[in-house]
Amino acid sequence: MIAEIFPQFYDTEGRKVLRPGTTQRRKGFRPTYPMGRNLTHPLKHSSADFKEMRKFLYTCRAVDMHHDKVGDYWQPPEEFEVSRKGDCADFGLWAWRQVLSMGYPARFVTSSAGKFGEGHAWVTFEKDGKSYLLEPQRKYLGLKMPRISTLRYHPETSVAWDGKKISYYVHEKRNTDPPLNSLPTLVWEWILIWGRFWIRGLPRIPKALYRQFFGQPPSL
Repeated sequence: MIAEIFPQFYDTEGRKVLRPGTTQRRKGFRPTYPMGRNLTHPLKHSSADFKEMRKFLYTCRAVDMHHDKVGDYWQPPEEFEVSRKGDCADFGLWAWRQVLSMGYPARFVTSSAGKFGEGHAWVTFEKDGKSYLLEPQRKYLGLKMPRISTLRYHPETSVAWDGKKISYYVHEKRNTDPPLNSLPTLVWEWILIWGRFWIRGLPRIPKALYRQFFGQPPSL
């Protein structure tokens, strides 16, 4: 769910703009409400740390959210934590609120690149001078995500909140081909994390699939 970002392959800072332009909106940055609306309403759930965040996200389902009048519908965080279902933007906005409440500088990020097709959203945050990517929809993997996975994320627009005002940024595309001498370490890390996931997770797959498609399984 969390992996350190390679700054040379991922534009973590971006260029500050007044607001996302037509290009960014066309590529997927289309919030249903003003972004400030996602930061002001109180939430019922507050995560003290990332472990608590993952525990809550584990109860949520990934579904496509579409509203007949507005098209793609971005749920405000207080709605998402009640419905416990949504798409990448809904997961991302809620997770962004949680990371901010933990005291980390964080951004809600959108893009149209990677394996996620036309659009995707996630969160980045800073800790101890390093930048990290948080993928809320990968809650099944565990708290740690392989660093090589971050190479699939190409930010285009990000939103930051300093407690007083919102700031928007646009990001440049960067080459994401790591040096050959670093591949063995990254691939080995990928094998260890995913191998641990499959060893621990095989007995839980039926229950996880039921939750993904039908919600919480019935109590026995």
